[in-house]
Amino acid sequence: MFSAPITLGKHQLPPLPYPYNALEPIISSTTLKYHHDKHHKSYVNNLNKSELELVKARKNNDFELIKFLERELAFNGSGHILHSIYWSIMAPIGCCGQPKFYTMQQISNSFGNFEAFKEQLIKAAIKVEASGWGILSWNPTWRRLEILTAEKHQNLTEWGSIPILVVDIWEHAYYLDYQYKRSEYVNKWWKLINWYAVEKRLLLAIDGKLPITLF
Repeated sequence: MFSAPITLGKHQLPPLPYPYNALEPIISSTTLKYHHDKHHKSYVNNLNKSELELVKARKNNDFELIKFLERELAFNGSGHILHSIYWSIMAPIGCCGQPKFYTMQQISNSFGNFEAFKEQLIKAAIKVEASGWGILSWNPTWRRLEILTAEKHQNLTEWGSIPILVVDIWEHAYYLDYQYKRSEYVNKWWKLINWYAVEKRLLLAIDGKLPITLF
């Protein structure tokens, strides 16, 4: 059964599934508040704006700004989706241990073993040029997991892949806490992964689903 489509221009900022201080000391409450309430909110607002501007363009048959609006749609829509996943797959330190059964099974099938997977995802994230993301995705075409990177929110991604675990490498995600030490941030961030949420996202992705929230 398909869920109802989101009305054009009506996307909403999902609430955090934990208090602002829940991810300390790895991510400070100040960083989390600014990141969620300001940065993510701006992507939602601009996604809604671009959708409504495209509605207007179609109505008036005026596509003079189509290149700009399509870029805004891709950039802000991708930013909204990836941030929503990011919040949902983190939890306080010590919450969620190691990957759960199906996730570990797919990691072994796709990467050989957990340590090889972990090393690849961490190194891929650290090496993202400028701003972007490290992404573990389910590729429904290949029927296996892949590690991808994204510059900005939307560049270098692969058609059809469904992200299930993401790490934000934009400077606003870590600079107040780590300054230029991206590597330190990514390695410490690993302790925040909510493997129960990743397992749920994997099973949903195998079924072709990518929800904004899990709660």
